[in-house]
Amino acid sequence: MDPKLLDILVCPVSKAPLEWNRESNEMICRASGLAYPIRDDIPVMLESEARTLTTDERLKESK
Repeated sequence: MDPKLLDILVCPVSKAPLEWNRESNEMICRASGLAYPIRDDIPVMLESEARTLTTDERLKESK
């Protein structure tokens, strides 16, 4: 994931910063509790495509 892209992307729901989860290849927003998929190296920033984080995922601190 391009670091410059990570600096400018925000969650479309909460406008909070996103974290890149390398293991699941998703953009994570703890504020809204959503995980946005990355397909073909492109983040899909649509609420309808996002999955809801589990309670454990939401509480887990970023690495």
